Amino acid sequence: MSEKEATIVIIDDDPVYRRLSRSILSERFNVYAVETGALGLMILKNEPVQFVILDYLLPDTDGLKTLKTIKRDFPDTEVIMISDSGDMDTVIEALREGAADYFRKPFSASDLWMSIERTQKLSELKKNLSTEKQKNRRLKEEIERELGVDLIGEAPVMKTIRDQMELVARTPDTSVLIIGESGTGKELVARGIHNLSARSGEVFHAVNMSAIPENLFESELFGHKKGSFTGAIADKMGWFESTDKGTLFLDEIGEMDLSLQVKLLRVLEDRQFSKVGGQKQQKFDIRIVAATNKSVEVLSGGQEFRLDLFHRLSTFIIHLPPLRERSQDIPGLTRFFLEKTAPRMGKPVPRIAPDVFSMLERYPFPGNIRELRNMVERAVILCPGDELKAAHFQIMPTQMKQEALSPGFDLRELEKQTIQRALEATQYNKAEAARLLNLEWNALYRRIQKYGIDLPED
Repeated sequence: MSEKEATIVIIDDDPVYRRLSRSILSERFNVYAVETGALGLMILKNEPVQFVILDYLLPDTDGLKTLKTIKRDFPDTEVIMISDSGDMDTVIEALREGAADYFRKPFSASDLWMSIERTQKLSELKKNLSTEKQKNRRLKEEIERELGVDLIGEAPVMKTIRDQMELVARTPDTSVLIIGESGTGKELVARGIHNLSARSGEVFHAVNMSAIPENLFESELFGHKKGSFTGAIADKMGWFESTDKGTLFLDEIGEMDLSLQVKLLRVLEDRQFSKVGGQKQQKFDIRIVAATNKSVEVLSGGQEFRLDLFHRLSTFIIHLPPLRERSQDIPGLTRFFLEKTAPRMGKPVPRIAPDVFSMLERYPFPGNIRELRNMVERAVILCPGDELKAAHFQIMPTQMKQEALSPGFDLRELEKQTIQRALEATQYNKAEAARLLNLEWNALYRRIQKYGIDLPED
């Protein structure tokens, strides 16, 4: 019995059709054949049943009532309705109540097999869809845990940003450009727009444009055909194909080489692409959300970034403020990170000493929200007791914002201190510090030498 494909219950008050159906199906399936709805439901309660063939007219009940009971109590069981009435209203009502298929008496063996095969395919599609939805749900939860923060904040500017997200999410495919310093949560805003939109059930894919080698750009974005270049051992889907119907987030868009910008612009203009090594043009339906830490003035200047691509991407612009400009949100963000971090490290959530927030609000946070999250994690590690103190954050007095400037302040000294703070905030990662300061790496290196800033040994 275990070698059979599945279990089918036939519920039909006509003994001729019961025997005929059982004879046809018993070659491949475990088959139970009963004459009343009550007997059929009894079998479902005691056996794992994949399919039910249900007559519309039964001696003890209405077949549609039995259908509703089966779909309510055994939602994974597929039901095929049969009847000799030929009433289309019956067909429509049965399908509306969850029947997978429907055929009429009298029927032949081929009618029965065709209905079973259609229902098997439908059942398989439902299982695959359910599996993919579970994967997407788990992935989304994991990403949200990893990002660690929603758009928390009571500052007026954060309400404006949330309103902007809701407005643009209602549009079908308007391109969005998010501008803000590193660590301000640009990807979080992009995901929020996706989740608020009609595309929320589809794929959200984030791409760091600055990390794509030039020779792989077209292959990564548009895919390639097998044999199109050395190493192309199989066909590959690009991001525009795998994200179709969803949202493609292009992070660090301002770091793209000008030659690659031309290729991206052409595809966005035409709304279609062809794979590397292929001739066929494929259309796509994607919302593009781009992000950069460069200012609008730099992007629209036409020197580092193509003006036509800027206009294509910036239909709707959202500006994210740095954390130092929304210091009233620091307490809420700190508590949020603390409540997430402490349990993950197996520690109780400590109370926060009164002087912590006044200290944090005086710190400039060159690394923004990402830096605050890392600082909270470090403080939790260093905290031995049940109270989180200012000393656990290890912020040096020289790193704090100056309350006031003396009449004889020195711009050179201010620039030097700013560079020192950025280096300390990034653990002396010069490339990341340059990004925080919105400088080219070589420009930062020249200033380090100019001011004689000491760097730790590698």
